[in-house]
Amino acid sequence: MMGGPAIVVSDVSKDFLLPHLRRTTLKSRFVSLFRAPQTLEVQHVLHEVSFQVEKGEFFGIVGRNGSGKSTLMKIMASIYAPSSGGVSVFGRLVPFIELGVGFHPELSGRENVYLNGALFGFSVKEIDAMYDDIVSFAELEDSMDQLFKYYSSGMQVRIAFSLATRAQADILLIDEVLAVGDAAFKSKCRDYFHELKRRGTTIVFVTHDMASVREFCDRVILLEGGRITAEGGAAEVAQKYLETVIPAKRAAQAQAKGS
Repeated sequence: MMGGPAIVVSDVSKDFLLPHLRRTTLKSRFVSLFRAPQTLEVQHVLHEVSFQVEKGEFFGIVGRNGSGKSTLMKIMASIYAPSSGGVSVFGRLVPFIELGVGFHPELSGRENVYLNGALFGFSVKEIDAMYDDIVSFAELEDSMDQLFKYYSSGMQVRIAFSLATRAQADILLIDEVLAVGDAAFKSKCRDYFHELKRRGTTIVFVTHDMASVREFCDRVILLEGGRITAEGGAAEVAQKYLETVIPAKRAAQAQAKGS
């Protein structure tokens, strides 16, 4: 059941300033090591993006690499501030958008569970009660006393996502969790997503997997060059995404063959 807005994104733009050094001779290159950058390039990543996510909606964001998806998610999570515009969030939001954030590489998997659980607002007693379920979901029973820095990317995403599933969130931001992990873990994630839909949890989901978009998403936006170029049902927008990405891949392949 939809019950009003969960997230309102209003005319959000984001620019980054990229420093450049003018170095034309060996001497100038050496001198530039001791000088501030001489030029700044403005990179326009998002351009007046506006949309609304309803409570209980499974909302997809798709687009090619560099289209602004991750920047938009970080703005919704208050990791980045927009250059203009704003985001209103109605409810407790938990982001799962960057692998390894919040985890300490010199701590064990077990210690990181307690550290991140505390960041989610759980007491030690509450983490004790859910610890076995967290580890079981992540399928890392034999690795919890290993240092986190030795975890593979697949192991990291499994423990991080398992923790995120225990967060008492009204809204979850999820970026590409199904892109990492084996088939069994991906199946667990899919089962969990279906459970979230049944519960009416609001999900904002970034992915390149159009099968997942069609399976889960109620509504989707397509970003191209930092702008929304399509918005609508999952099947419709997934098809428009494929129509943009397949010609681009073919052009890149043709260019690679010609070089």
